[in-house]
Amino acid sequence: MSNEIINSNETAEAVIVRGAKEVESVNATGKYVAQCFDVHGNLKWEEEFDNLVTTQGKNHLLDTYLAGSAYTGKVFLGLISSTGYSAVAAGDTANSHTGWTEFSGYSQTKRIPPSFSSASSGSKATSTAAVFSITSANTVKGTFLVANTGTGGAATKGGYSGVLYSAGLFTGGDKTIASGDIVNVTYTASA
Repeated sequence: MSNEIINSNETAEAVIVRGAKEVESVNATGKYVAQCFDVHGNLKWEEEFDNLVTTQGKNHLLDTYLAGSAYTGKVFLGLISSTGYSAVAAGDTANSHTGWTEFSGYSQTKRIPPSFSSASSGSKATSTAAVFSITSANTVKGTFLVANTGTGGAATKGGYSGVLYSAGLFTGGDKTIASGDIVNVTYTASA
């Protein structure tokens, strides 16, 4: 044992630094690309635009992935009409989206089911464009993605079944479409 006397004016200081807490998160986002070709095959317009993933869509994604079993639901694309439009909102659902209506003036009997490639690097994209063959002139604002919940009905044009996953508006403003036009839509979801 040492007989040293410690000077009472000396102090010791210690700082304990705790490691930064790592936080994992998932942010659901997506991007639509829409192109419109006239009856002669000429490109009339093209838009790439982000979407709003609805609360209903986020909940469905989490419930399906984390608690689902043998999930076989399908998703469908639709077009948003400018008629009566006021807004898309995070609280919109397939059953209630009071700020917008669906444009259904295309020859396909149902909403278009996109085909998806395998997910890669946190993204999943359509492998081919969903094709809307326009039968009536109108103005459209954007597009949306709705999912079946196992009970069917999400494919029905103008229907209110399923889960509204996302909706997006053209960044360049409303787009005019004419009978005979073809509107191609692709979608990429990222997390």
